Amino acid sequence: MRKSRFTESQIVAVLKEGEAGVPVTEIIRKHGISRNTYFNWKSRYSGAEISDLKRLRELEAENARLKKMYSDLALENAAIKELLQRKR
Repeated sequence: MRKSRFTESQIVAVLKEGEAGVPVTEIIRKHGISRNTYFNWKSRYSGAEISDLKRLRELEAENARLKKMYSDLALENAAIKELLQRKR
């Protein structure tokens, strides 16, 4: 997936402008984004705070670490079972 020119905190700031009542056409012209981009951001980040996004990123990183740990243990467990099968 292509990396955005905008950080999540910048995206939230742009959306806050829209919530404050600034017209969408003015926002997209000011920030140089398309109308579709604005509404995609709105559907993805609406109601989110910067602290929520940081916590989400931390949880995703922790989840990835736990999945890797699980896969390593499952592989080790399978190897041990195979070794025990051979010894019988």
